[in-house]
Amino acid sequence: MAAKKKKKAGKAKKKKKTGDLIISKSRTKGAVDCKVSSDFYGALDEVVRDMLVKAEDRCGANNRATLRPQDL
Repeated sequence: MAAKKKKKAGKAKKKKKTGDLIISKSRTKGAVDCKVSSDFYGALDEVVRDMLVKAEDRCGANNRATLRPQDL
């Protein structure tokens, strides 16, 4: 009888697809008092992703594994 391999407990981390937005369209609309164009979301997402990369770099430069507000 062959031994069965056990699956790891918990959920596997899924890597987001490049096309997925980090931000929520509905929350963005709710945060402003004006209309939001459809291409604004992609631009906002790009800015947020750039901020995250820079924050990760700063975190690593300070020999930490946890992002903190000061990394922004």
